[in-house]
Amino acid sequence: MMTETERSTLEERLHDVQQRIAQAARAAGRDPKEVLLVAATKMNDAERVQAAIQAGLTACGENRVQELLEKYEQGAYQGADLQFIGTLQSNKVKYLLGKVSLIQSVSSLKLAECIAKEAKKRNMCQDILLEVNIGREEAKSGFLVETLDSSLEALSKFPEIHIRGLMAIPPIPTGTDKNSRYFAEMRQLFVDISAKKYDNVSMDYLSMGMTADFEEAIRFGANIVRVGTAIFGRRPYPVGTGLSREIQ
Repeated sequence: MMTETERSTLEERLHDVQQRIAQAARAAGRDPKEVLLVAATKMNDAERVQAAIQAGLTACGENRVQELLEKYEQGAYQGADLQFIGTLQSNKVKYLLGKVSLIQSVSSLKLAECIAKEAKKRNMCQDILLEVNIGREEAKSGFLVETLDSSLEALSKFPEIHIRGLMAIPPIPTGTDKNSRYFAEMRQLFVDISAKKYDNVSMDYLSMGMTADFEEAIRFGANIVRVGTAIFGRRPYPVGTGLSREIQ
């Protein structure tokens, strides 16, 4: 059971992030309403998620299918949009369709085709984003920049999926290095693809930026930011998992 102090702290954190988003958008000459805050709710129970929604959160993003299903049954996401933002295995796709509005982390042709196949069974169309491995990291999944055009061409033939944009998790900055160049490259990709005409593809969303860099991402055109730690506080990740970077 959350205490009143915990609820108050959560509300203050959420409002602070919302204000920072608005300020970053205005500084970039943009309307703050253009930027959607998706809270990374991993490792926060249904009560904490509901508390954030009651405080004004409008969109939740989960990273793990099993956790999403458990909290979904508990009514954790009532009153907010629900999206999937984590690594997704093909055999888990069937559990998400019908529950999430957007799957942000579609990282391969195989996964996209699996989503299309499952959506066809249900006579529906699933909105997705293509995850771009913008840092070309060997240990990270996602489409390489060089394969995006051919991948979009292939996936445009599946009416059961609607590609709504791009998502990226840039490499962890080292020293004073920032992710500006990766955000800039993502923005250019977004613009270039927008100028092309593919069936079932519309570049509506550019999802990039987390707790450490969402303001910089907004400066480069992000209209979805995925923020966890700045809202819910730091979570107890197992040492060496790399999860803290994945979902912040």
